[in-house]
Amino acid sequence: MWKDIGGREAGQIRPNSFANRVKSHRLSTLQLSNYKDIVSPHKGSINSLQVDLTEERYLLSGASDSSVAVYDVQRATDYEGGGHIAKHRSVFVVDKQHEHGHKYAISSAIWYPVDTGLFVTGSYDHYVKVWDTNCTRVVMNFKMPGKVYRTAMSPLAASHMLIAAGTEDVQVRLCDIASGAISQTLSGHRDGIMTVEWSTSSEWILVTGGCDGAIRFWDIRRAGCFRVLDQSQSQLGRRPPLLKRKVSISKSLSAGQNSSVKPRAPQKRSANGNGVRQSSVGRIPAKGSVRQRLHPGMLSSQDRATAHYGAVTGLKVTEDGMYLLSAGSDSRIRLWDVESGRNTLVNFETVRLQTSKPIQLATTQDPAVVFVPCMTAVKAFDIWSGKTCLTFRGHYEHVNCCCFSSQDQELYTGGNDRQILVWCPSRLISDGVDAGPMQDQDNWSD
Repeated sequence: MWKDIGGREAGQIRPNSFANRVKSHRLSTLQLSNYKDIVSPHKGSINSLQVDLTEERYLLSGASDSSVAVYDVQRATDYEGGGHIAKHRSVFVVDKQHEHGHKYAISSAIWYPVDTGLFVTGSYDHYVKVWDTNCTRVVMNFKMPGKVYRTAMSPLAASHMLIAAGTEDVQVRLCDIASGAISQTLSGHRDGIMTVEWSTSSEWILVTGGCDGAIRFWDIRRAGCFRVLDQSQSQLGRRPPLLKRKVSISKSLSAGQNSSVKPRAPQKRSANGNGVRQSSVGRIPAKGSVRQRLHPGMLSSQDRATAHYGAVTGLKVTEDGMYLLSAGSDSRIRLWDVESGRNTLVNFETVRLQTSKPIQLATTQDPAVVFVPCMTAVKAFDIWSGKTCLTFRGHYEHVNCCCFSSQDQELYTGGNDRQILVWCPSRLISDGVDAGPMQDQDNWSD
């Protein structure tokens, strides 16, 4: 690490490259923090975790005891052990004793993407609630036809304020905060929807995974899904760089222009003697053209395609929006190319995944690593090779969710043992010299 610092000071390493090396180093040294502790007020399993998208300062958690809590992960409440252990207690807790609280387990808790003044919860009591953070009261209620498994809001949305809700019903429902009503239903799945995820490259694209093993892509501006992922449709290797693709396209065009041009076939004249072709309207097109004109998600063969042999329990779109990671009750993890909709055939190492409830995946910003809850542990996989980079063991029971803070390179995990664990980078740099508190590492470039 000192060599990289010297190279940065000498101008031999660019700022972005240096920042990436520091982040990579911090990620490789993640371990259970012995100086930062989140005091969980929950009396049931932790089902959902999310750090706010604006400041990455407030952590939101939802649990099976119908409670939801908020923590300030950057400013400690108090200190123990002679000031060496920072205790982060909840800023506030809302449980079933609240006048408008949930009556059953909270399965999903998410922040409003552009402001921490609102957060959304989904519960097994068939309700999706929108809360005012400042006064901890419900400002909007949405009644669902069944248990709510997962909720999601687009981090890019500028034209809508929709909450996508996946329930045990076969339809995905879009709840509009602006109007206070369910504005749209998406039909296509043949069983309950366990997970929903918005695209990180378009505010109109929604991805859903169901108990029927299908992963469907929706454009909410039009009817029907436009893509159903099929695990048998695959492509090897990573997508080629954009520059090479442009060059190859230009070469093919130039080659086509240099090649000999075939003469056009003479047009058949109609009965009236002119050379204008008759209109194709009213004609029955060939079978192949019918398949091309049909909506890809509506073809009978593609409509029944499956991405997993079992329920799809987890989805995560990478930060660049180019790839999709999925986890299923068949204990398989798959990486999909979003542009082509094909399985990239990355062979993730064999793991055991939960089958009875959805799990929450997390990725780094690069993206290079995906964090997956694997029973009582959390494993970090290299996205491109599928090999296990790190294994985090600290929970006594099954882990349900994990959340990664790209600002501090910290990992938060929650499980059935009712604990929220913090995994922080080591305070020791690579050559064994003590670098002091974390804020000192962040100010190296100064």
